[in-house]
Amino acid sequence: MAPRAVGFPKSNVLKARNNSYLWKLYRARRAKEVDLMKIEPKIRGFICTTAHPVGCEVQLQQQIDKVRKKGPIQGGSKKALIIGASTGYGMASRVALAFGCGADTLGIYFEREAEKGRTATPGFYQSRALEVKAQKEGTYAKSINGDAFSDEIKQQAIATIKQDLGTVDTVIYSLAAPRRVLPKTGEASRSTLKPIGQSFTSKTLDVNSGVVGEIFLEAASEEEVRQTIDVMGGEDWEMWMDALEAAGVLAPGALTVAYSYIGPSITVPVYRNGTIGAAKNHLERTAHKLQAKMQAKGGRAFVSVNKAVVTQASSAIPVMPLYISVLYRVMKEKGVHEGYLEQMDRLFREKLYSGKEIPVDSEGRIRVDDWEMLEDVQKEVERLWPLLETSNVLSLTDIQGYREDFLRLFGFGVEGVDYSADVDDNLI
Repeated sequence: MAPRAVGFPKSNVLKARNNSYLWKLYRARRAKEVDLMKIEPKIRGFICTTAHPVGCEVQLQQQIDKVRKKGPIQGGSKKALIIGASTGYGMASRVALAFGCGADTLGIYFEREAEKGRTATPGFYQSRALEVKAQKEGTYAKSINGDAFSDEIKQQAIATIKQDLGTVDTVIYSLAAPRRVLPKTGEASRSTLKPIGQSFTSKTLDVNSGVVGEIFLEAASEEEVRQTIDVMGGEDWEMWMDALEAAGVLAPGALTVAYSYIGPSITVPVYRNGTIGAAKNHLERTAHKLQAKMQAKGGRAFVSVNKAVVTQASSAIPVMPLYISVLYRVMKEKGVHEGYLEQMDRLFREKLYSGKEIPVDSEGRIRVDDWEMLEDVQKEVERLWPLLETSNVLSLTDIQGYREDFLRLFGFGVEGVDYSADVDDNLI
């Protein structure tokens, strides 16, 4: 068979021109025969082991379009470092900064590249697409793929900032990892999802089957609490900021923000009063320490408490999938539902860069979970919670919305993508 642009009828050529991945694929297929493969979601428990490169890119473009629709974010960042930049709130922050503020961005992430017959992680595809789209517009966007907890990556980031940007005025800290090697000792600490002080029993949801069951968790040991704080607390954030300051790459008046979550009474035993909550408490105390260090040069440090959303991490936390499914239904019915991008756009546009004093709660935290925690929202969630069982989970929750958001994390179920089409294995 002669070489041809497989899967690209003439009517689709113009469409392909507007998508960097598809256009690259089109030209490759015009030039030679290529190996093709279909990419489908392969779900194991609460993770998906495949990602769709076209779906990831199209979804990223949809996020960019949402930011652009609202217009420029006035008075925003010009040069930003995003630590944990490839997925979730970190990626949404980078989109809002790059395409809302017009900021040059350096992203730090730890993602797997593709191998023959095996897709890369979705964060790798999204980051690659963001760099291409930003650079086409003349906006600097570069990434470092490596362990952000390590001294090596910190120094690599500093060297890149010195060479390319000079300084950064904004540092976003959005790391979520199950394990951290402590640079000073070489010890490997691991995070756990357990209550503290006493065991915990509650409802849980198997999102794949729709079965509502019961979960029992034993109380965490002191060592498990300590290691979870090591991984998810504020020590690494402080080490980043100290290293950046010592290297002279923080602009005067620099702003740093880390992300946290509090949640409702339903999730308190396993989340806020559990091992993760202990780590988040440490993160929030770190914000106060950093503020004290940075204020002499006009710098500021905050924790932003964000809304519950579907992530790989939240899918692994008992209670959270069922709670999020109910929450989504209630917030959508009341017209106050937000995803990652909407949250981060509101954070930057209405709170950090509004030109007014940044609003905080009594603990000094920015609250972007304010719509989730509205009294009428939580009252309705609490009313529905005791009623939930397998027979009514479809009618009383938005489990379908949860499933759709989960698949979109990996580039599947994205509007405008032809998933029946083959993807070039050499370009994955």
